[in-house]
Amino acid sequence: MSDAAAAGQPSGQNPDFDSLTRDIADVPAVEVITTVAVHLMSSAAVNLGLAEEGEQHKDLDEARKLIHALAGLVTASATEIGSYHAAPLRDGLKSLQLAFREASTVPDEPGQGPGEKFTGHVHG
Repeated sequence: MSDAAAAGQPSGQNPDFDSLTRDIADVPAVEVITTVAVHLMSSAAVNLGLAEEGEQHKDLDEARKLIHALAGLVTASATEIGSYHAAPLRDGLKSLQLAFREASTVPDEPGQGPGEKFTGHVHG
């Protein structure tokens, strides 16, 4: 299989990288940041077993990594994206941190849960 076919492109056609670059350059940073945050949240929720048939996809190690990355992104970008965008991301992050604590059979010490390095201890 050719590289073009593997990438979903018909044979003989290359993607227009100049066009793709211009397109991403037109997307505001706040939109990129919030989109990435929503993807991290969704993936973490699935790995916490919160999706349909959740237990089948539950993986707390993966959820921990995703929540930690989300906490870093939200914390680092909050001043840049403003409270209008940051507040719902913080709320979602806190919900995931609490769901992780509830799903975990061995509780983390206060301040040691996923993302708490960035957010501090999360209280339910």
